[in-house]
Amino acid sequence: MGDVLNYIGGKWLPAEGGEWFESVNPADDRQTVARVTRSGRGDVDRAVEAARGAWRSWRLVPAPRRGELLFRTGEILIRRKRELGELVTREMGKVLAEGLGDVQEAIDMAFYMGGEGRRLAGETVPSELPDKECRSVREPVGVAALITPWNFPVAIPGWKLFAALVCGNTVILKPSSDTPACAAALVEALVEAGAPAGVVNLVNGPGGEIGEYLATHPGVDVVSFTGSVTAGERLEGILGARHRPLATEMGGKNAIIVMDDADLALALEGVLWGGFGTSGQRCTAASRIVVHEKVYDRFLGMIVEGARRLRLGDGLAAGTDVGPVVNGQQCGRVLEYIGIGVAEGARLAVGGRRSTSGELARGCFIEPTVFADVTPAMRIAREEIFGPVVSVIPCTGFEEAAAIVNDLPYALSSAIYSRDVNTTARAERELQSGIVYINASTIGAEIQLPFGGWKHSGSGHPEAGGRGGALEFFSRVKVIYRDFSGRLQRAQIDR
Repeated sequence: MGDVLNYIGGKWLPAEGGEWFESVNPADDRQTVARVTRSGRGDVDRAVEAARGAWRSWRLVPAPRRGELLFRTGEILIRRKRELGELVTREMGKVLAEGLGDVQEAIDMAFYMGGEGRRLAGETVPSELPDKECRSVREPVGVAALITPWNFPVAIPGWKLFAALVCGNTVILKPSSDTPACAAALVEALVEAGAPAGVVNLVNGPGGEIGEYLATHPGVDVVSFTGSVTAGERLEGILGARHRPLATEMGGKNAIIVMDDADLALALEGVLWGGFGTSGQRCTAASRIVVHEKVYDRFLGMIVEGARRLRLGDGLAAGTDVGPVVNGQQCGRVLEYIGIGVAEGARLAVGGRRSTSGELARGCFIEPTVFADVTPAMRIAREEIFGPVVSVIPCTGFEEAAAIVNDLPYALSSAIYSRDVNTTARAERELQSGIVYINASTIGAEIQLPFGGWKHSGSGHPEAGGRGGALEFFSRVKVIYRDFSGRLQRAQIDR
């Protein structure tokens, strides 16, 4: 891919300061994916001005027609799916099957939200007074700032963009500096589909500088953020004081419970997929495995053997199971946590090192790592690592397992493997997380239901579809009363 530019007011433009940075393949530090323009505050100012100007007309476009833009975008993404999937793998590192899945999620969201253009429903209810109508309608909020992470560089921008646009908002996307080329490719699809000038805008640059300036800009009406807890909670404090709507999705420390009556072969597949898929770099990754003491030793051995079989490598290479972590900084963070686990007294059962063999030495590859005999108080069992590291924790039964799962400030996703219908029913009720899986891993959410966590995993409305999802956040309710009686009627009084 060539240079990645900003997209402001219908034009691809370099940043005003003339500075650039590089997006590098995490599987091979010799490969530059793209040269990227580095924005300054003036670029953000122009993007906000363009979005605010376009909103005056975009909000008046009938919602079904706004949805048609998303249908066309979905068709373009289908046509370019292989190309974009490979770009995801080269820029972020996940294996190609997952890169293609990343793009497919954006495709699904484009068609889902496109259909919502004909279902942006309010409600009509009876009035307590004669000759009077009562109803509500949905209206757009205004200019939306969308700040997105690197681990799902097409899917998560798609979640936010498509929901905001179909509601009638104009948008400014600020993607992660680790995956700007993927974001630019998604914006290109919207432009090709016919997005009017100023409706969709893209600015590139560091989150701490450009992202915060964008989120706090006086011309922005609503902010959707996915990223670290530190950055998200900082925005909560700033924007709360400004009474600006903010939705955050900030990660998790997700757990899989494996009961003594579980199908252990099935549970193993869920643990390996949840713990090491995307190299553990998902907010829903299964980083804690809480195992009943009756099957603990047996299942721990299965996990260790399964982790040993996983093949590290470039995500574009056939047979690769686990790709690199996203960059050197994240690699250092994961290795630091592995050192913390050893120092805390957890038993390193497998992995624990950065791979330096052959071509892997050129990338940020960490072996799938399993810690055994972990206690719930250890930092590796309580803090988000965001890498291919799994902690296995023993428990005496469901009550203790649920207490372990719930005793954290994170509450995004949880799972249980059991063949007892009563145990799984109790898990549905007792597990405190925004998503609960029964006999499935902690990853694999579908776009037609809301996606979001409780506690410090998120605030505001969840992402994605369904009641309570992103459409609730990117639109606001206006209530309309029409009185055609021709006289003054006083609700709650003239009865």
